[in-house]
Amino acid sequence: MTEEDNPRYVSRLTRDTLALVLAGGRGSRLYELTDRRAKPAVYFGGKFRIIDFPLSNCVNSGIRRIGVLTQYKAHSLIRHIMRGWSTFRSELGEFVEVLPASQRTDGDWYQGTADAIYQNLDIVETLRPKYVLVLSGDHIYKMDYGQMLAYHVEKGADMTVSCVGVSLEDAKGFGVMNVDENNRVVSFDEKPAEPKPMPGSDSIALASMGNYIFNTDFLFEQLQKDAQNPNSSRDFGKDIIPSIIGEHKVYAYPFKDPVTGKQPYWRDVGTVDAFWEANMELVSIQPELNLYDEKWPILTHHRQLPSAKFVYHEPGREGKALSSIVSAGCVISGADVRNSLLFSNVKVHSYASVRDSVILPEVDIGRHCRIYRAVIDRGCVLPEGMVIGENREEDAKRFRVTSKGITLVTPEMLGQKGPASVG
Repeated sequence: MTEEDNPRYVSRLTRDTLALVLAGGRGSRLYELTDRRAKPAVYFGGKFRIIDFPLSNCVNSGIRRIGVLTQYKAHSLIRHIMRGWSTFRSELGEFVEVLPASQRTDGDWYQGTADAIYQNLDIVETLRPKYVLVLSGDHIYKMDYGQMLAYHVEKGADMTVSCVGVSLEDAKGFGVMNVDENNRVVSFDEKPAEPKPMPGSDSIALASMGNYIFNTDFLFEQLQKDAQNPNSSRDFGKDIIPSIIGEHKVYAYPFKDPVTGKQPYWRDVGTVDAFWEANMELVSIQPELNLYDEKWPILTHHRQLPSAKFVYHEPGREGKALSSIVSAGCVISGADVRNSLLFSNVKVHSYASVRDSVILPEVDIGRHCRIYRAVIDRGCVLPEGMVIGENREEDAKRFRVTSKGITLVTPEMLGQKGPASVG
């Protein structure tokens, strides 16, 4: 066994690492779903929030020094982190801390991903990590960052970028890397109009996951240099990576299952359609993303709620849910729910029907409602008899209907104030 294969070697690397999660983005392509919350605070999978996935990956990888950089409408995100992620042992040097945009270096808020890290360099300096792991806070996946750290050290890299293979069409929305035979990055294009395919493929491009590992001294040097450039947009993808690939060792880390060699589950739920589809995937019998994996648990804040309840068993009035996920606190009262995902404290009243839909927490669905292919935001109260998802033209007059026919409904669209608490 080489030193790199030794778990104790990897554990030393993770202990020497500080993770910084970029969680300040709005996620504008989610439209009204992020009017009241940042994208990393958006609900996912019945009981989680998107931010829980990179945070759980850190903990499961053995990284227990974590900063979460917040900015846009961060109240619900900060509250979630304080409630669900504040149990670390500070006396052992473990923490999950919120690092809000606080104009530490000048009078500006975070101007870009690189500037967000730059404005917190004094905090990084006091912690003296050997490596800094910069993570995107708005993707759904499970990943062992320890393996990526070992790869980074083995390559003698200054910077390592984790990447996934995506179609050439999808690659237009990502940073696309071109690499040599050793996975060293030779060029980087941010959201190119015509992405270049990866070596050995005509249809797949190598896209950045937005996760980076830096040697700390190198990171300091590059961020300080970038801060002096008046023409920089202060972004890792647009500015930092293109400026260093010629003279420094920048490597791509292909995100693959170490056993099968296949690309694991990874989703960017940055559109309403992608958000609906990723949640719907979880309802299938054997979804690609296993949320029941005890070896790699996804952690979150748990509210103390009663179990889900199904009541009435009469002809034409049965409380039931088939091929669905139903979370704690839900009451299915004489209603029919199929192929849907219900978050906590959802109430579905008699004779209502819910099909192929994602229902966020604390939604109240009145009697005789019919809901089909919809995303219903937290706190909506649907009046008796409301029909959603059966007539796109009628829905578009009041709600947002996507190009794929998914209807997004928020309390404001219904003329309601929504829940008392933000988020």
